[in-house]
Amino acid sequence: MAKKLINPEQLYDGTPIGMSQAVLDTESSLVFVSGQVDWDKHHQVSRPSVAGQFEVALENLRTVLAAAGSSVDNLLQVRIYVRGELEEHMESLAPILAGFLGGSRPAVTGIGVASLASKATLVEVEAVAKAK
Repeated sequence: MAKKLINPEQLYDGTPIGMSQAVLDTESSLVFVSGQVDWDKHHQVSRPSVAGQFEVALENLRTVLAAAGSSVDNLLQVRIYVRGELEEHMESLAPILAGFLGGSRPAVTGIGVASLASKATLVEVEAVAKAK
């Protein structure tokens, strides 16, 4: 297996903790995207709400996909992790997700969790896509 590490300059550097924003398997052209959150380069969130953080996480996902030679249209699977009970946030998250995905229609899983990367982090999105 040959892999290419994807780390867009716009996002925080995961190197100190041993991670990349994504890994491209150059043989299969599959892109495995690490969980994207609402973090700036200093691991600080910019929005206090689940919906707000979801929007930023999705934009970060778009950034990583582009850096890997992929796009939203090439998403195969998306996992959404939300702090707390997922059902409590579906009404606000569903339209954001639908607008982001458009006609892509990947497999999607939503999971309510007790904690995420930091106390201020409320939502995280990971994905698998195919590079173009």
